[in-house]
Amino acid sequence: MPRYTPPPSQQRLPVAQPPEPLAARMRPRNLDEYVGQEHILAPGRLLRRAIEADQVSSLIFYGPPGTGKTTLARVIANSTKACFTALNAVLAGVKDLRVAVGEAKARREDRGERTILFVDEVHRFNKAQQDALLPWVENGTVILIGATTENPYFEVNKALVSRSRVFQLQSLGEAHLQAVLLAAVADRERGFGERDVSLLPEAIAHLVGVANGDARAALNALELAVETTPADDDGVITIDLKVAEESIQRRAVLYDKEGDAHFDTISAFIKSVRGSDPDASLYWLSRMVYAGEDPRFIFRRLIILASEDIGLADPQAISVVMSCAQAFDRIGMPEGRFPLAQATLYLANTPKSNTTMSFFDALNAVAKERSGEVPTHLKDGSRDKEAFGHGEGYLYPHAYRDHWVAQQYLPSALKGRLFYQPSDQGWEGEVASKLARRREAQLAAMVEGAGLAPVEQLTTGPQDRRLERWLQRTAGRVGERLSALREAVFEAADPMRHHLVLDLEPGTGLFTFEALRRCPEGGVWGWSAREDQAMALRALTERLPELKRPTVIHGPLETGAVCFDRVIGRDVLVKAEAPELLLSEVAARLLPSARLVLAESLARHTPRLSALTPTMDDALRAAWAGAEEVVYTDASDPLTRWSLDGLQALMVAAGFSVSASLKSTTHALYVTEAVVERWFTDRPGSYASRLAEHLDADTLSAIQRAAQQLIDQTLPWNSTSALLVAAASEEQT
Repeated sequence: MPRYTPPPSQQRLPVAQPPEPLAARMRPRNLDEYVGQEHILAPGRLLRRAIEADQVSSLIFYGPPGTGKTTLARVIANSTKACFTALNAVLAGVKDLRVAVGEAKARREDRGERTILFVDEVHRFNKAQQDALLPWVENGTVILIGATTENPYFEVNKALVSRSRVFQLQSLGEAHLQAVLLAAVADRERGFGERDVSLLPEAIAHLVGVANGDARAALNALELAVETTPADDDGVITIDLKVAEESIQRRAVLYDKEGDAHFDTISAFIKSVRGSDPDASLYWLSRMVYAGEDPRFIFRRLIILASEDIGLADPQAISVVMSCAQAFDRIGMPEGRFPLAQATLYLANTPKSNTTMSFFDALNAVAKERSGEVPTHLKDGSRDKEAFGHGEGYLYPHAYRDHWVAQQYLPSALKGRLFYQPSDQGWEGEVASKLARRREAQLAAMVEGAGLAPVEQLTTGPQDRRLERWLQRTAGRVGERLSALREAVFEAADPMRHHLVLDLEPGTGLFTFEALRRCPEGGVWGWSAREDQAMALRALTERLPELKRPTVIHGPLETGAVCFDRVIGRDVLVKAEAPELLLSEVAARLLPSARLVLAESLARHTPRLSALTPTMDDALRAAWAGAEEVVYTDASDPLTRWSLDGLQALMVAAGFSVSASLKSTTHALYVTEAVVERWFTDRPGSYASRLAEHLDADTLSAIQRAAQQLIDQTLPWNSTSALLVAAASEEQT
């Protein structure tokens, strides 16, 4: 039978598909087009290196809307040779997951091809869906890239999180949003470059300010402005402040009543009220009200605060906030904002005291200590006063002056125990002195009646000198001393997980490997002036995975486009032939907020053997001590020329803002014949050769004989380093 064809008047014409929104068209296609998130994508960062090397492992991108999570996943899709599959957790179910995993499994088995599975809004998957995904991530069938606006540590399966690297994306700054808007205006292929669009500076400022770090919101507003603004007679579309205000009028505030923004904002609000900052308190209150938070929830937190953080410093505080809460229930919104603001301002401005927390000290005593018997005079005497004497001896306070009398109220095991310590704030401060006097009288009465004595120690014994020496030797081991120095350097440097770290003169990697542990999402470079040391460090690290391996360089300090968050080093300046030049090269490779931390050994603080040798002629000791002092303060000797002040002045002259301190450790040095021979060898640069420049041969021989007394002795030996913590000047960065 021939197929029926309707007449032209009844035929449906094909519907033209609308063009993609500007925000979708302007998505960056590669890392060079990507704007923002320098903390994870700047040259040298771990994630950038992984993308460029096509060695991406399972990732979770977490951050506010419009910061580029999905875009970054698309950039990875454009950069990888692996098959890229995308799902949206809002629309996809277990069936879709099974299909995607099945296809990935087939690719892996048939062609050995990897599959990257991108799941947008991954927190929308329920537990069953996330559990269904876990085995395939674990066995490598798929490499997961998840994007979420919610904290993955709360909203994503812990097993998935533990098998992924989590990268937090931040809201875009003003400069980033300006760059995005100007790129959209100029782009002829995807933006408005084919039109004559004039985007005025005040319009840019408004769009950027109201977009609140969201690139999508800024681009949507720009598109609305351009598409709804007619061109003038010259064909120019002018976007001024008025047009921009009409395009985006209300700032989008990130706030989810069950997410991080909710908890973080109420936390900031309570901490501001507790900190007596009414301005910050009003700001965070406004943020919550603006975003639609339930005012009753805010009142509930204020009622808790009135007892927890104000308490008896102002006993009326809880009455004020309760009255404001009741007023709100009577009048509702929007007028209810007045009592809400009144309660906030009252609590922010009133004296603070957290002495109600003393209840928990008493509660802890009840839970952990032996229950004390109720004192006999406090027991109920209405039933067994005659048989057991309960209540006998109780002193009725109202029968005494000021309605108070000293007597025991705590159990005998807790006599004299203090749980409540009044503050000096407000009403509580007024009663503190009265309470102190009463406690003194009460304690005196109890001591007089009970004759309490201090608890004595039950065991003691002689000190074991051999054990003490062994402990000193153990504490003096080189590894532990260097470990303490390393801890001091890293405590001062305080690197973050995503930081780029440069280790100067790394030697065998004492600092390098610690930096790798502390900065797993960043990167570590090791620079040595000597090729043999650089080769040795490469040999130590060659078995590490490529992306986790430190980059080791030698010769000129060339790091390409990479700049560093932290630069660390040990004995860098004291060994450098040209420390001024080295500091200049380092300064050129520092990020604006970078920190330079160096530990430099100070030989002039070395212990003086003349003072440690027990017996000798006074004249000989004086000659020895004088020669040592000259040797250890010789400014022309490369080994001893440096002092704390000198190193600090060197760095200041190089343009650094620096704080300097001494880091000293004391350890035990066991002196053997070999140690004394090493001290008094005649080779150039030895201890004896330096003394010989200031003493005659006979005196030097006498000193060597005196030093023989130290053999088989354990000496307290000090190692002193200058700890230099510096930041580059604004001109340098």
